[in-house]
Amino acid sequence: MALTREERERFLAEPHVAALAVAARSSDRAPLSVPIWYQYAPGGDVRILTGRTSRKAELIAAAGRFTLLVDRLEPTVRYVSVEGPVVDIRPAARADLEEMSARYLLPEKVAGYVDFAWENHGEQVVITLRPERWISSDLGQV
Repeated sequence: MALTREERERFLAEPHVAALAVAARSSDRAPLSVPIWYQYAPGGDVRILTGRTSRKAELIAAAGRFTLLVDRLEPTVRYVSVEGPVVDIRPAARADLEEMSARYLLPEKVAGYVDFAWENHGEQVVITLRPERWISSDLGQV
């Protein structure tokens, strides 16, 4: 049921919307869990973009690590969870937003979305995670 290294890396490289989870700083709050776009190529690091002053960015910087979970239901139930340390946080360039948007949007939608997001979403940062722990499974024909 567990995926091989190659299978889990190929699956993570597909353009799924991930669930990002990061520890909250307060004991009276559960971990933050939100959907997010991400970039990954087999054997590399995972990159996300988020608002520089967002709660997500602040919690990730404080925790120094986070988790991404991607899954699907068809043709088989499959998931990959990857967790690891943050190895870089840097200001995002417009090219970072263009590259990320092209991964998820139809080609004819990218420019319009990038123009809107660059003007309206505020300063962004690129946060890089180094994969350290993996959990994966394919439940076959369940």
